Amino acid sequence: MIDIVNSLPNLKAYGTPIYFIYLLLAITPLVISLYFGKRLVKYEVLVNIVFIYLMFDARNWPQLIALIAFLAWQTILVLIYFKYRQRANSSQIFYLWTFLLLLPIIIVKVTPAVSGQNSIIGFLGVSYLTFRAVGTLIEIRDGAIHEFNTGHFIRFMAFMPAITSGPIDRFRRFEKDYQKVPDRQEYLGMVAKAINYLFLGFLYKFVFSYFLGSRLLPQLEAKAMFYSPHFTWYLVGVMYVYGLYLFFDFAGYSLFAVAISYLMGVKTPMNFNKPFISKNIKEFWNRWHMTLSFWFRDYIFMRFVFTATRHKWIKNRNTLSSLAYLLNMFVMGCWHGLTWYYILYGLMHGLGLIINDWWLRLKKKHLKWLPHNKFTEFIAIVITFNFVMLSFLLFSGFLNRFWFGGKF
Repeated sequence: MIDIVNSLPNLKAYGTPIYFIYLLLAITPLVISLYFGKRLVKYEVLVNIVFIYLMFDARNWPQLIALIAFLAWQTILVLIYFKYRQRANSSQIFYLWTFLLLLPIIIVKVTPAVSGQNSIIGFLGVSYLTFRAVGTLIEIRDGAIHEFNTGHFIRFMAFMPAITSGPIDRFRRFEKDYQKVPDRQEYLGMVAKAINYLFLGFLYKFVFSYFLGSRLLPQLEAKAMFYSPHFTWYLVGVMYVYGLYLFFDFAGYSLFAVAISYLMGVKTPMNFNKPFISKNIKEFWNRWHMTLSFWFRDYIFMRFVFTATRHKWIKNRNTLSSLAYLLNMFVMGCWHGLTWYYILYGLMHGLGLIINDWWLRLKKKHLKWLPHNKFTEFIAIVITFNFVMLSFLLFSGFLNRFWFGGKF
């Protein structure tokens, strides 16, 4: 039995071209069935289970056990809250349940900062699954979800194409999409988009990302470290190459996730929309990692603004929005990890959003004479792009090694 388990492939999600051969062969019956207007629900469940099992490496039992325990924990909590919400709507209960849903990810993020070791429950995808569960809880609290099926919720949480790194879907949207089988013409359009996304994803992840991340970036980092901690133009090279690598790697993965979802008849939302042509930092966050950005906007930024306005904590609207930006991006920075560079990265973007709003108000009120044309838009794109690249250099953690030898 042990030999059989050890002989199984470790199919990391979208990690190698061979993964797609196995995956596309496995979902071919689903594609044929959807073409004829029917979902093979039981077979789809089997495919999800098998690929999640292989994805998390059958030889790494702690990861698999952690995933199963996590899904059970989140499902039970959401189910209990749904039943409670049919009778009452206490804010204290809601906040307690939110904390309980967030508890696994809090443990995952705090453990390395305290002990220097990763938590045993820190399996790949724990953050994104937590966001799905918390989003569902909030929708239940708001009264937007009137029916709750445990099996459907588990299917939503464990939807294989996007389980490890998103995109972050919403339960209501996913359930509505899943229950409606696309007609043949619509599904053929989805298949055409999926093929396009697959080819583009291969170009992004296995060509651009590989060259930038595996070939060019290590050379630039080594040359930059030679001059550490003094400035060198190699450091500038690290900044741009890492920023582009980060985009192509994650955008490629996201395209794969969306493509496979489309082939399985689910329109998982897109994660990227040409972020490097953004004319300001707010537009950037409407184009970059959109499902994460919109999740934080809807469930942290807007909730804080609404609560603060209702309780009249802050009267000045501009001050309120500035504090909301800082809170939103600070939490996002902490979510990436409890290190100085992740937190500073979040605060840097929060400050950038504040300055952007201040500049737009100033221009509207006092600088109406400034021209607005393609040239000024180009200048805005260049400024935004370089600000983002600088923030990505901070995000990479390379400066921690460059300045402090990786001690902090």
